[in-house]
Amino acid sequence: MKIAFLTPEYPHLAMGKSGGIGTSIKNLASSLIAEGCKVVILVYGQTKDAVFFDGKIEVHQIKNKKFKGLSWWLTRKKIANKINELYQNKAIDLVEAPDWTGITSFIQPKVCPVILKLHGSDTYFCHLDGRKVKWINKFHEKRALKKANGLISVSQFTANVTNTIFNVSKDFTIIPNSIDITLFNENIKTEVKVHTILYYGTLIRKKGLLELPLIFNELIQLNPKAQLVLVGNDSSDIVTGSSSTWELMQPLFTTEALKKVTYVGAVPYESIKQHVEDAAVCVFPTFAEALPVSWIEAMALKKGIVASNIGWANEVIDDGINGYLVHPTNHKVYAQKIHKLLNEEQLRTQFGKEARLKVERFFSQEVVAKQSLEFYKRMIK
Repeated sequence: MKIAFLTPEYPHLAMGKSGGIGTSIKNLASSLIAEGCKVVILVYGQTKDAVFFDGKIEVHQIKNKKFKGLSWWLTRKKIANKINELYQNKAIDLVEAPDWTGITSFIQPKVCPVILKLHGSDTYFCHLDGRKVKWINKFHEKRALKKANGLISVSQFTANVTNTIFNVSKDFTIIPNSIDITLFNENIKTEVKVHTILYYGTLIRKKGLLELPLIFNELIQLNPKAQLVLVGNDSSDIVTGSSSTWELMQPLFTTEALKKVTYVGAVPYESIKQHVEDAAVCVFPTFAEALPVSWIEAMALKKGIVASNIGWANEVIDDGINGYLVHPTNHKVYAQKIHKLLNEEQLRTQFGKEARLKVERFFSQEVVAKQSLEFYKRMIK
């Protein structure tokens, strides 16, 4: 089978920054190739048109068309022509695209089936954040949803919320994000820093980064030896207009707590594993996700985890079995759960073993690739 993925991002040096969508697509693409499929990645929003291979993955860079007032339509037309050409040349059998800003709303290939996969649309994240969405984004996202030949969601929660906010009743097949678990095996030579807590991901309000200082302030009262390490890109804040979430975070720490915080900044993806291995506990106090790859990575490395208890979380972590789930605004309880994991090595070990087993069963590339392949076969039939 020949599968194309249309995406605004892809984790490769030629592409610039990439987030969770790009990582999940690359993980799935690698597994589909292992299943004997051909994979083509179509990356729009690029600075040039080019084709190259990333291993066995064929990558097409697509430069957006520029024409005042018509750029969005001309770019979609260009993408549709590219899909038609690949399909007519029997280079692809179908194309899968994410829901973000509804890129496929006016992409109408002649025959090629279009699959829409919910990673979390702009409308979805605005809804979870309590922010007003741009009407044009909501228009395109709803139109893309209605026009798709097949629908996938990375979590049932995301599917349910999407149906509600767009006032539709669509049937979604739930296929989660995945990771290559062979890249996230424990390094037995790594010595855990027993008082270290790690957050990794973008420093942004929606991921609970303005709650984390308040949680850590509580933790320092329980465990003065605790250390907090932050790894990830800084970002602007949509509410205050500040250019730096990290700058907003610092005054929220007590003087004592701030001395125990290390902000590493962005690191290459290959370096993330070492930071996770070093930490005793990983924390994810987020308000808005679809199904986070970072949680799965930390689970695969058998880490003690305290995460948000909102929506999608129960589809990843079983509270009290392979991690703890607490609402990000419940600062004292959140800190108490971190403190418990820091103090009880046996509990961390037990949670870690259970977390790894769950990843192997539900979130490994091999498992998710087979689920995806079965869905694609049904779409072609």
